[in-house]
Parts: sequence; C-alpha cells; structure tokens
Amino acid sequence: MVIYITEQAAKEIRQILSEQPSETSKYLRIGIKAGGCKGFTYILDLSVKPEATDDVSEIKGIKILCDPISSLYVEGMAIDFSDDRLNRGFIFNNPNAKEICPCGVSFGI
Repeated sequence: MVIYITEQAAKEIRQILSEQPSETSKYLRIGIKAGGCKGFTYILDLSVKPEATDDVSEIKGIKILCDPISSLYVEGMAIDFSDDRLNRGFIFNNPNAKEICPCGVSFGI
C-alpha cells in the first residue's frame, strides 16, 4: 500500500502519538467506513498492535496500519495537515475518490 504523508501532517501525527501513553498507541490506523454525505468517511485512529490481516508500513517514522478493504480505497492517497484559523485538521487527497463532499471528510467511489 502506498500512502503519502506531507511533512506537516507527519509532524502533527508524531505530536499526537507522543502525547499518548505508549501502551495505548504505537500505530496510526488509516481506513474508511461507511458514512458521510458521499458514502464513505476516513478513519485516523491510534492502535496498540496490528490485526493479523493488516497491511503494516512505516512512513516518515510513523508506523501505519490499514485493513485490506480500506487499502483498496486509500491506495495513492496523500494526507496533509492544515493549521490555519478557519480549517485546522487533516486533509485527504484521494485519487480514488470520484466525489468529495465540500467539507472534505466524506467521499464517493
């Protein structure tokens, strides 16, 4: 699985991971779930260990987990982070998304 993480996003993820107890968060889980106005939403979650079927990779020093189904939908995605006053949060640029809601959180395939 290939996912791109900008340096700004990686900095924010590393900060979040450093603030967590090590026994509760060693990995960043990237995935999707049904929901949102376009059909799917992104998941960014912290995880202690991989599941048996997870794709495990390391990007910019961050250990990444992704389940096999989510991997199909996030392949080639870039994750950025915005820290401006009006829109603070992660930004997903997913080449697999055919539709993206105006808020940028949900997408359709």
